[in-house]
Amino acid sequence: MNILYAIQGTGNGHMSRAVEVGPVLEKFGKVDYMVSGAQVEIGLNKEVKYKSQGFGFYFGKKGGVDITKTFTKNSSKRVYREIKDFPIEQYDLVVNDFEPITAWSARLKKRRCVALSHQSALLSKNCPEPKFKDPIGKAIIYKYAPADKHYGFHFSAFDDNIYTPIVKQSLRNANVKNFGHYTVYLPAYADETLIGILHNIRDVKWEVFSKHTKVAYDRQNVSVRPVGSRSFNESLISCEGVLCGAGFETPSEALYLGKKLMVIPMKNQYEQTCNAVALEQMGVSVLTKLNTCAVMDIKRWVEKAQPLHIDYPDQTENIIEKLIAEYKYG
Repeated sequence: MNILYAIQGTGNGHMSRAVEVGPVLEKFGKVDYMVSGAQVEIGLNKEVKYKSQGFGFYFGKKGGVDITKTFTKNSSKRVYREIKDFPIEQYDLVVNDFEPITAWSARLKKRRCVALSHQSALLSKNCPEPKFKDPIGKAIIYKYAPADKHYGFHFSAFDDNIYTPIVKQSLRNANVKNFGHYTVYLPAYADETLIGILHNIRDVKWEVFSKHTKVAYDRQNVSVRPVGSRSFNESLISCEGVLCGAGFETPSEALYLGKKLMVIPMKNQYEQTCNAVALEQMGVSVLTKLNTCAVMDIKRWVEKAQPLHIDYPDQTENIIEKLIAEYKYG
């Protein structure tokens, strides 16, 4: 069986999951990989047959998406041409992690596409949602990468087709420690903003992983490092707590490792708002914005918060086996 595994390359979470899913898919056929988007620091350790700029979102420095850069970097003519020209007919099965080019190519050419993503979970009415309505954000989840069948991941198994997070084997096998520092990953904020906030909590060592620098440097009690999977994992495994966006993979890993967790959802990002609601229901600390007023909230979290430890089971083999079986016989 010829399988295409298409992965969204905006941010590191999709690629982190693909590192675990890819080898399992390869047990069921020949797998070609496609990655779209250009904001990922994690390597796949596989030959990527197809690469595309895709239709990606670009992180800003004020807590949200850089709208101007997002639209100037994306061309609707290029995207349509790539959708039309993609050789989707060569594949018996398309497995898609929120990747729009192959999803729409499959829809256009009537090829079956199976979604395997966190966003798929958000289609369920059983998943926690914010009280306010966001029709545009919801439409993006529904329409950005359409599929015929959905398998979703979330912090809890809210529905029959939703599974708990895939945690990297490197973390499952890690010798978890606590060296007392706090790991920070907030790519939508400028380094200077983070330094300005965190240096006010002087009795804590902060290890900030940044998309905005290629050179490591220190400012008082704040260390800023370029994002790299190995260095980030080392910091995560040995930290006391994690301050990060309300994405999916990093909060999931922090929960699995038993680290204190505080999240700040990106502005005007429906997926992260939904995640923040779910995490808050679990007892995770949530900040709505990062400014000088947040210093006392962060300090209180550092001093008083207790870690959760959620032992997410390793279900990757079972999920892929079910996906393949339903594809063949369903």
